[in-house]
Order: sequence, then structure tokens, then C-alpha cells
Amino acid sequence: MKSWWVRQDGGVSGDESGLRRAAEVADRVHAECVWSRELTHEKLVPYLTEEAAEVIDAVESGSAVELREELGDVLWQILLHSAVSDVFTIDDVAGDLAEKMIRRHPHVFAGETAETPERVIELWNAAKAEEKRERTSVLDGVPAGMPALALAQKVLGKGEHVGVGLTYIEEIRAAEAIEQADGDELLPQSEEELGETILGLVALARDRGWDAERALRGRVRAFSDEVRQAEA
Repeated sequence: MKSWWVRQDGGVSGDESGLRRAAEVADRVHAECVWSRELTHEKLVPYLTEEAAEVIDAVESGSAVELREELGDVLWQILLHSAVSDVFTIDDVAGDLAEKMIRRHPHVFAGETAETPERVIELWNAAKAEEKRERTSVLDGVPAGMPALALAQKVLGKGEHVGVGLTYIEEIRAAEAIEQADGDELLPQSEEELGETILGLVALARDRGWDAERALRGRVRAFSDEVRQAEA
């Protein structure tokens, strides 16, 4: 059983930060709550997915009060995963995170210079590549369980690194050239218009009895195969 300094009334003995108090409370709940004792990493996954979605809703609502609460709920999931584990603690998780962020920000901690966001990303990717030297594909580490749209955006970005998917960019540039020459708007001009276009495609899928999520996942899967073939 992990140690804690939580009093019977739920308070914490000594001068403890809010973060430390939450960790101690999570340990005690997991140890003493009959429902929480049955939790596993696998059983916690749906709750993490739901809480992450609620964070997004809070961000989009613009409510700092809601965001603060929902971030706490996500933190609770992380604390529970750490409490459930027999292999690591929340201190291990936090320590590993701190070390990783130090390595990936050499312009902050190691004397490198980065005066543009592009340079920051370059340093980040270099540090990450050094950490993940066992990876053989740019797609390694991309979670296949991501929602289809987010996965598509991620995989397209990875494909560009190996020259796959550039025809999409060429088609966009061609359409932009026609727009400039003719004064017609062929492409969405804002995120709002893009959303309307995507929703229209989903409506088309629904009208024809197609599964839009499955359709996009299938195309992303095929695109991923093209990326791996280009890397071979």
C-alpha cells in the first residue's frame, strides 16, 4: 500500500500542495473504496476518453471555471492510473515527464538557441528522434485509435516527411491559382466554412448509407500503407 498523509476528514497533514494532496487522495481512494479497488488500466480507458472530450468542450465554451474543473477530472484519471499500477507511481510519471521536457527544450535548459517556433519544433523533433531510435517509420507512435479526422491530419503530416501525399498540396495550389485568376471561391476560406464542407460530406454519407468514420479510416489506412512503402 502506498503511503499518504490524508486525515480521516479528507484533509492532508502538513503543508501539502494541491497536486500532492490530489495524489494522496487518489492513493487512499484506490486503497479503501471497494469500487476503485477493482479498477484496472483497461477499465479506466473509457473514462479518460470521456474526460478528455469534456476538456475540449470546456475550451471551446470559453469558460475558465469549466476548464479548471475538467482539467482536474483528467488529472484524476492520471492519478488513478498511477494508483492502480504496481510498476510506477505518480512521482515516476512526473519525473519522467520533467526529464523528457528538459531534453526536448534544449533552448531553455541546454544552451541551444531558438528564436522562431520553427526552430523549436526542429529541436523537439531532433530530441524525440534521439529518444526513439528504435522506430523505423515516421508513423511509429501514431495512435491508431485516434478519431478519424485527427488521425488523418496526423498521418498526412507524417507522409509529407517522406514525400507522400504531396499531390493533395498540388491540387490545393492549383485550385488557389484558379481562384486568384477567376475570382471564384473554390475552397473553404475559414475553419467555419471548412466545417460546413465536412458536415456536408457527412450528410452525403448519411444519405447514401455510408459510414463516414469508416470511410475516412479506410483511406487513412491505405495512405499509411503508401507511406510505409515509400520508406521501404
